[in-house]
Formats: sequence, structure tokens, C-alpha cells
Amino acid sequence: MMEESVEKEPLSPKFLSLSSGSSGNCYFLGRFRGKECVDGILIDAGVSLRRLKAVFADEGISLDCIRAVLVTHDHMDHIRSLASYCKKLHKPVCTSRVISEALCGKSYCLSGLGVTPRVLEEDVSNEVAGFGVRYFIVPHDATQTVGYYIEVPLEDSLHRFFIMTDAGRVTDEAVRFASMAETVVFESNYDVDMLLAGPYTAQLKQRIMDGNGHLSNDECASALKRFCHSGLRNLFLCHLSENNNTPRRSYETVASALEELCVEGKAKKGAVALRPLPRTVPSGIISL
Repeated sequence: MMEESVEKEPLSPKFLSLSSGSSGNCYFLGRFRGKECVDGILIDAGVSLRRLKAVFADEGISLDCIRAVLVTHDHMDHIRSLASYCKKLHKPVCTSRVISEALCGKSYCLSGLGVTPRVLEEDVSNEVAGFGVRYFIVPHDATQTVGYYIEVPLEDSLHRFFIMTDAGRVTDEAVRFASMAETVVFESNYDVDMLLAGPYTAQLKQRIMDGNGHLSNDECASALKRFCHSGLRNLFLCHLSENNNTPRRSYETVASALEELCVEGKAKKGAVALRPLPRTVPSGIISL
């Protein structure tokens, strides 16, 4: 008797936020067959190797599925464990030339490990472990800060993914890439009223709001009105402030803008999954 052929489950894109906030940032974008991870890319390295291993174990993901690490900028909450990842996991690091040079110049990061990050070419899509990766520069008070537009190849299609975790203002280039993505991870760092009434010094408040710091809930909502399109499926709000924001405020501000777009006929009600990412705990695996 001939054995029945078992058709493979199709590849599907999934996303995991390990941590999203000033205490640490780390995200995983992967391709899965059912519950099994095939491969993926880690974005930033702001959580400890021990925690990375624990979260991956809880989700049933092998560390071998990580094929590369993308770095957005050289602030500690994004690169704190990068050297440890390189030393123990032996994964290639990819970023812009400016950020690469900064990472190699930091004694606590890659110097002494013999690790030279792969420099991504500017203004083109770079092949990284089978994914198409393009970076774009955003204003933020680091050596340089980039966001990423990533094309995830599936059997007969692409899933287009956008992430911008830290930015002082929304650039036209960021809007252009977000306008092409099915999944957008966008900063919604602070509520203006909470920040102004909060305990931060006037100097720190100014730094956050001056165009090279972070994006407010209102700025995120305003950007959504610029980049929302019929193909948008997921909008994840990231890097929420512990002191100057709440998930509810962030969600309600952006949800209000999304509702306006639905009323205007620029978005279909229920078509976009809106979700604030937790600051210090994993999001769980999210199917895109």
C-alpha cells in the first residue's frame, strides 16, 4: 500500500518582541512552517544572552534559527549584549558603515572579539540570510540610527516588514517604506501631557521632544495617516516610555487615527491589527 504524501505547510512570517523600551530592545522576525521556525533575523541585542535563550526555549525556537543580527544604533539599550551574542552564538552582525565603525570602536562591544560587522550597502536591498534588507537613516541622538525595511521571502510571495524603534521625527523616507509594508513596527514613546507634567528635568524633556529624541503618541498617529494603505495588516507600537506613557494611552491615540481613516475610506475596519508591544516581557509569537 502506497504511503499517502503529506503536503508541507506553507512558510509563514512570524514576529516576536523580547523587550521594547529603555531597559532593552530585541526583536525576532522569522519564517515558520506551522509551529516550527525555519530561520530568521534578530533586530538589536538589548537583552541578555540568558534571557534570549530562555525566551526562545519557551517558544520552541532553536537559537540556530537566528541567521544574523541587525543593529539599529549604538545606544546601550539596543546593543548591551551584542558582544555576548557574537562570542557565544557566532552570528553575523549587519548594519550601516557608520554604525559598524562605532561598534568596533567601543571597548565593551566588538573590539577584541575579532568581529567585523558586515556593512550593508546604502539605498539598495541587501541579501541577508535569504532576507532582503534595506536600511534608512532616521534622526536620533546616537552616532547614527537606522530603521529597516525587510522583505521576507515565502514560497510564492513576499511579506514586507518595517521597523523604526527610535526616531526624533518622521522622515519622508520612513513614510515611503512604511507605505509598502504589511507589518509596521513604529515608535510611540511618550504622551505629551504625561511628559510635560512628569518629573523629568526641563533639559531632558527638551531632549526627548527636540526632533532628535523620540516620537510621541500623537506623532505616531499623524504618521499613520501618511503611511496607511490597503495592504497594511499589522501595526505594532514600540519603545513605550515607562514614565511618560501607558499602553492604553498609546493604543487609544493611534486607534483614534485609525478610526478616522476608516471613516474616510482610507482603511478597512478590522483590517489592521493594532498592538502596543510590552516593555519588559516577551510578546509571544505573533503571526503576521
